[in-house]
Amino acid sequence: MEPSSIVVEGLTIAIREAGPRDAPGLVLLHGWPQSSHAFENVIGRLATDQRVIAPDLPGIGGSQGTRKTGEKADLARVIAALIEACGLRQVIVAGHDVGGQIVFALLRNHPEILSTAAIMDVVVPGVAPWDKVIRNPNLWHFAFHAVPALPELLVGRHERAYFDFFFDTLSKEKSAIPAEARDIYAKAYSRPESLKAGFDWYRAFSEDAKANAVPPASPIDTPVLCLRGAAETGEITDYLNGLKAAGLSNVEGDIIPDSGHFVADENPGALALRLARFRKEVGLV
Repeated sequence: MEPSSIVVEGLTIAIREAGPRDAPGLVLLHGWPQSSHAFENVIGRLATDQRVIAPDLPGIGGSQGTRKTGEKADLARVIAALIEACGLRQVIVAGHDVGGQIVFALLRNHPEILSTAAIMDVVVPGVAPWDKVIRNPNLWHFAFHAVPALPELLVGRHERAYFDFFFDTLSKEKSAIPAEARDIYAKAYSRPESLKAGFDWYRAFSEDAKANAVPPASPIDTPVLCLRGAAETGEITDYLNGLKAAGLSNVEGDIIPDSGHFVADENPGALALRLARFRKEVGLV
């Protein structure tokens, strides 16, 4: 599937798009260290009765132009503008990893544009179990990526090898993410501005946490599905309780089988089925 592009907020955003133009909308947001290619095997399964759009986040892959900050509220503003520019209706936004943090910012700041949302395989800064997660020494890269300039210096021109470490460590089976996909992801961050954009997402975590610590003016009753791969560490109930305590009043959770962190790569069929069922469960048919 060849991406097209659209200009929003002064940025050129590359998008993968499929499905009837007048159908209900589904926006799929990737995380680090991936691009919209993560949903290559998901989009076709969901596009028969939905208009599916998967963008490369600003600065990544085919998207051109970067933001001054990696704060998720700012990135959510870009995605909200993208949804409006595409004329989507009855919109579900499903975000994986950093994409899930952007979904949380959309729920807080732009709830009117979402019919439902899904947050996949991620802890949200400032939202339990955030404090527990960031104390985990196995997540050393949170601190490393937040250091100014140094990650770019050490990872630049070695993206493929560096990313391989995370794909091998965080997936249930290393073979679930093939070499072709790994090459595509490495290329998506091969420009200096792209690599910086990805690390800036981590550099913004402290500001994200401050923003998320402020209670919403009123409870957010948008239906939210929290998904985690079966081989992910941590208990999903901790994440559900954290989201509820942060003001999301209508949250349910589920587990994607035979998957670690990278659910769209590892088990795209199960993910597609669960997202399709979620739309039906909330009455968006």
